[in-house]
Amino acid sequence: MARTARTLRRGTATAALVAATVTASLMAGCTTDGRPSDDGRGQTHSRSQEPDQRESPDPESAGPVLAVKIDNVRAARPQTGLDAADIVYAEQVEGGLSRLMAVYATRLPQAVGPVRSARESDLELLRQFDEPTLAFSGAQSKLLPLIDRAPLTAVPPESAASGAYYRSADKAAPHNLYLRPRRLIGTAPGADALTTGFRYGAPPEGGTPAKSRTVRFPSARFTFTWSADRHGWLVSMDGTPTAATDGRQVAATTVVVQYVKVRGSRFHDVLGNNSPYTRSVGSGRAQVLRDGRAFDVEWRRGSAAEGTDFTAADGTPVNFAKGQVWVVFAKA
Repeated sequence: MARTARTLRRGTATAALVAATVTASLMAGCTTDGRPSDDGRGQTHSRSQEPDQRESPDPESAGPVLAVKIDNVRAARPQTGLDAADIVYAEQVEGGLSRLMAVYATRLPQAVGPVRSARESDLELLRQFDEPTLAFSGAQSKLLPLIDRAPLTAVPPESAASGAYYRSADKAAPHNLYLRPRRLIGTAPGADALTTGFRYGAPPEGGTPAKSRTVRFPSARFTFTWSADRHGWLVSMDGTPTAATDGRQVAATTVVVQYVKVRGSRFHDVLGNNSPYTRSVGSGRAQVLRDGRAFDVEWRRGSAAEGTDFTAADGTPVNFAKGQVWVVFAKA
């Protein structure tokens, strides 16, 4: 995968991104023969010891968001840095498994990972942001030209500054590649970079009390359980609590179950499984979980360059609770 991704960001930050190539040992597990580097299978290993220290938001910083593709098979857990993300998207990948995309704007953790490969659906989803930085490791060879042409800054390990990526000894490759976000974008750009269309404020009228909600993929499941003490939805994946590096369970203030069209794409994984394409442009139904209640809503995204509107049956915009948002793309 000796390929230098096209970088689009203006200014001196771009030069730093392409200044150096990471060592060959870092690239173990990445694409080398035109096939994707991951098949979603592996054995469980001990957790990474890399600390997850978060920095305070910088209200004067500006720039694009950082989006990181994060492994989500059992061998990759517990992940690092999920609790610091502003938004976590969950999408279906080959074999009915799941993968995450974490988006960072208001704060950056010390480390994020494990970092894994990109998918075609990511390009449509990321168009809502202004030239976002995409951190990923590997992609199907025919997808790489599409990533290069997309309006984003693509930074796989071989295009990043030295030390931006590293491998942990606590997990086996390819589930052990991590990113140091500050070596990629310097500082958090701030909430203004989150051009998702999401609205935050008072809860909508109505809704029904909800203690938990489970979303199932063919080979994965997400469960969100309301915690009044945390005032958030405790996240579990495949029946296991999703813990941060400090051991505390990740809690989202808002959860969106968004029903979308999922079709086959032109790409396949190393085993020949078709890569699903999750369509995030269009309209449909969704369920918003916040404040211990569930709200049935409609979603609409007119084009890839736009954010997504969530409205009640009467067309009233639906506010999210301030804090971390999880969006799970469920098949309509």
